Amino acid sequence: MTASQPESSQTESPGLDLAAVWSSSRRLHPIYAELAREFVIEVPTCADLEAQVEVPGRESVEQAQQWLNAMDEKIQVHQLRQFLQTSSVVDNEGLADLLQHYLAKMPRTDSARDKIDFLLVQYFSQGAPSDLDDNSADIACVAQGMEPVLGKVELRTPLWLNALDRVLESARRCRSLDELLHGGVLEQGRKAKAQAGDLFYLPIALVAFTRFGYLMRRVFFRLMLADLSHILDGLTELDEKGVETIDCRRAQFSEQEPIIRLRMICQSWKVMFQAEYSSGQPLRMLVDLRASVEQALGRGSTEADAAASPAPRAAAAAAGAGGNGGVTAESQPASAEANAHPTLAVDAADTPEFEISAAAQEWNPDADSQPGNKT
Repeated sequence: MTASQPESSQTESPGLDLAAVWSSSRRLHPIYAELAREFVIEVPTCADLEAQVEVPGRESVEQAQQWLNAMDEKIQVHQLRQFLQTSSVVDNEGLADLLQHYLAKMPRTDSARDKIDFLLVQYFSQGAPSDLDDNSADIACVAQGMEPVLGKVELRTPLWLNALDRVLESARRCRSLDELLHGGVLEQGRKAKAQAGDLFYLPIALVAFTRFGYLMRRVFFRLMLADLSHILDGLTELDEKGVETIDCRRAQFSEQEPIIRLRMICQSWKVMFQAEYSSGQPLRMLVDLRASVEQALGRGSTEADAAASPAPRAAAAAAGAGGNGGVTAESQPASAEANAHPTLAVDAADTPEFEISAAAQEWNPDADSQPGNKT
């Protein structure tokens, strides 16, 4: 099944390939069942799918499609992202099944588009060579990597997709994670996707957005590691000056957080981030911890500035949950022992990938970058 075959109409077609639709439904069922279990999604079961019936009737196929559609309505984008980035249940074939399922869905909703956007990048990332560098990840390379899902794609890029390269250039100029997250760059990327409308589903556009998301992840990952290194260097400098504790309330720690504990926490984060970026969630704690260290060194904002908008004193989640650097919202008291090694606590339900602030600059693309102006 390809993106050009609307799945929603298949169960109504007299020429419906029952075997193909049922085979797809059976492959998706374990993934959706695990999603339902993990996020406590309550949808009446499909008996024949549960029983893995080999040769179902038309009614069973239609019930299976109805069950998948009901699950699609319940599953949120952040849940799919968290599940796929913290679970070993889904391999590249499973991702391909999910992608083809969502690409074929009608009508096309913003929620389905956002899921497709994530799945495209996740599929390419998992199959890309480990030594692939940014310069090599061009449109042709990405198109080849996505061929099992999208088929052969004509590499003729419409002018309006050039806006994505401009956003990437802006992202690469960012010097810190804070600058990337708060400088309006991510909002520009989201607006490019939203303004594309149905043109988002053009094969060449799907390839372009895959490349964009993959390279943005790379930028995000590099800045995240750079911030961690900056924090560790700052902690070493504070230690050499005889400072034992610093005020880290803005970073969801205590007013007198021990330097030694902060160093252990950052080292645990750094180990998690040795793999390719996979958290997909806001990292306010990391950004604010860097600001706290800079403030302690006399390079950041004043105490009054920090007190004006303090971060809530929240818990940091136990390290290693998820196994691959995925973010979890489980928490423990901020006063836990130094060997607790927290990861980055976030509110996954309310934020799209990378975002930590709703404030962003308005995007005013050039006239030739508008989706309506195709070549």
